[in-house]
Amino acid sequence: MKTFAYKDIADMPVNERPRERFAARGVNVLSDVELLALMLGSGSGKKNVNRLAVELLRVVENSGDDVNLDDLVAINGIGLARAAMISASLEFARRRLRPARRKIGQPSDVIPLLTHWADRPQEHFLVLSLNGAHEVIRIRVISQGILDRTVVHPREVFVDPLRDRAAAIVCAHNHPSGNKDPSSEDKKLTKQLRQSGDLLGIPLLDHIIFTEEGYFSFLESGIV
Repeated sequence: MKTFAYKDIADMPVNERPRERFAARGVNVLSDVELLALMLGSGSGKKNVNRLAVELLRVVENSGDDVNLDDLVAINGIGLARAAMISASLEFARRRLRPARRKIGQPSDVIPLLTHWADRPQEHFLVLSLNGAHEVIRIRVISQGILDRTVVHPREVFVDPLRDRAAAIVCAHNHPSGNKDPSSEDKKLTKQLRQSGDLLGIPLLDHIIFTEEGYFSFLESGIV
């Protein structure tokens, strides 16, 4: 999450402001926080719009598809009108743009679904539940860690895919350092997840490490 997130937009250089960056370079260059800041439009009281956007992003990521009005109104600075607007926007995205039914045939098919986590300053561990046709059912953030490490247990990885009746999973996590190479812990975890998936009948198809510059696939490297 970029450091700009806690600044007042008025204090930022004009060419770094979300609206001006959007106009100059297009929506794809904006981070999640910047997108939410544009959606919110302004802050509230002593809380600037970027700080409000950071808090909103945390709620959305923690709630996933289950975010509701109560979750949103609980954020200081978001009233009923804003909460309704945000809920409507999320529902529209789910109906029209959600990754469900996106078929995963190779590791590169996963990357467009992950890129908006690549610039986070902490590791995020994600799990994609897939159906029998290898179409995406859900994407979830399972764990958020410190700068260069996140702690994940196989039971946390498989509990939701079991509820989804998933036929397989793909796991992924970002490396804030920019180094795509897997650590010894990454290799150990991948082995544990592969063994657990085989026991549960929900095989691990791949584990992907991604950065803003590229990715590493355990499948492509012959480790999975």
